[in-house]
Amino acid sequence: MKPPARRKGLVLATLCATMFMAMLDNVIVNNALPRIGQELHSGVSGLQWVVEGYSLVYAALLLTGGTLGDRYGRRRIFLTGLAVFTAGSAAAALSGSTGTLIAARMLQGLGAALLTPGSLSILRHVFTDERERAGAVGLWSGVSALGLAVGPVLGGPIVDAFGWAAVFWVNVPIGVAALLLAARVLPEFTARTRRLDLPGQALSALGCGALVYALIEGPVRGWTDHQVLTVAAVAALALPAFVAVEARSADPMLDLCFFRDRVLTGAAVSGFMISFGMFGAAFFLPLLMQGVMGWSPSDAGLAGLPMTAMIVVAAPLSSALTSRHGPRLPLVAGLTLCAAGLGALSLYGAHAHYAQYVWVLLTMGLGMGMTFTPVSITVMQRVDPARAGMASATLNTLREIGGVIGVAALGAVLSSRLTANLTVSPSRCGAPAELGRHLPGAAQDGAAVLPAPVREAVNAAFVDALHLALCCGSAALAAAALLVALLLRRPRGATPSSPADGRPPRRPEAAHR
Repeated sequence: MKPPARRKGLVLATLCATMFMAMLDNVIVNNALPRIGQELHSGVSGLQWVVEGYSLVYAALLLTGGTLGDRYGRRRIFLTGLAVFTAGSAAAALSGSTGTLIAARMLQGLGAALLTPGSLSILRHVFTDERERAGAVGLWSGVSALGLAVGPVLGGPIVDAFGWAAVFWVNVPIGVAALLLAARVLPEFTARTRRLDLPGQALSALGCGALVYALIEGPVRGWTDHQVLTVAAVAALALPAFVAVEARSADPMLDLCFFRDRVLTGAAVSGFMISFGMFGAAFFLPLLMQGVMGWSPSDAGLAGLPMTAMIVVAAPLSSALTSRHGPRLPLVAGLTLCAAGLGALSLYGAHAHYAQYVWVLLTMGLGMGMTFTPVSITVMQRVDPARAGMASATLNTLREIGGVIGVAALGAVLSSRLTANLTVSPSRCGAPAELGRHLPGAAQDGAAVLPAPVREAVNAAFVDALHLALCCGSAALAAAALLVALLLRRPRGATPSSPADGRPPRRPEAAHR
């Protein structure tokens, strides 16, 4: 049953608030990482798991969240996820060790995986008018992107004023208020019978977990370590097996037919790669600013304001461009701008002044803002309503997996280069041999007692390694921009209103017949 018109605004506000919180938690912890490293005595791999624990569980269980919503009711699963997320936030704030914090972050990820698929699906059913729906989805996407943008800005001052645990406490009152409001205003829809795809879920979680573990632990243990090689082999077997199982399943949790539509494929690639590049960069920049440049968490957070402002500006612009020209222009432009921003950031060292590279932050913010809304609108307009939950889960899964792999892969590049650099130069100055296992921001308390030449060598090694990681991220985004441009190109003979040019089809159901 659809809610009356007067309640649509409350429904939209509730869904936007919860998505803002879920997206915020992807990145708000980043500016707290150096402080967490100091107080919980965690190295780089531990800090990566604090970030990845959330994103990994979120990505691995999103498709399951969509299936459960279709089977047991989207409102019920949404409320369950919101309650679990809020409880996980409280547990994270109370953590006294790195292991406990990682476990609490995983609980947060479970909650986010349950609530996210139902959010976009509920919007699809509540806002039935095409134009009204486009506006609602655009606002929902913009708020989601804003959560990613303001996370570092809010995280810095909160850590300075109240400590690292406060970045988790802030979710608790918001979550409780959203839970009470959602229970009153969200409508329920008739659930349709779907079998739980247990083999697919097991293979998905196993493959993603093994891949991320190998990427994070490889630089620490060594790429020839037996445990790393074993886990990498598990990932190499489990992920193709997951695709094979889903292709044969009568009721898969990931419908591979989505990817027969090259416009949907182009949108999915865009969402994956933006998260790959930008999440990877967002993990390490606070460590650079606080550990090498000596900035406070507040200063490092406020430095991201230009990026936030550009995301806010770009979201409505990209929505208008998508409605008028289709998703190709904003998606390709967004990926290209982000690639240029990451590449340009690698030109600046530890002694660069903020005024010199603020234009890079503006460029990356504009690029991110150009991609979020077109991806959501394209997927929702090309999928029939009965499959909206699965489509939403698929889209967000790819975004989250992109972020997980981005942090892990770019982190592997950085950690390997850093370890190689620190094996040579600091050891000549009397530094301990295990110094290469830690980043400056993760061991700042120990770095303070090191001789000045050693600290300078450590900082220089970190900046060099970060530049290599940024260049790799830039190259990956540039390649993605080219691929998306090819996928969304207009075939010869296609009319301007043809679905093949990347514009929404006249009949969404036709894309899946």
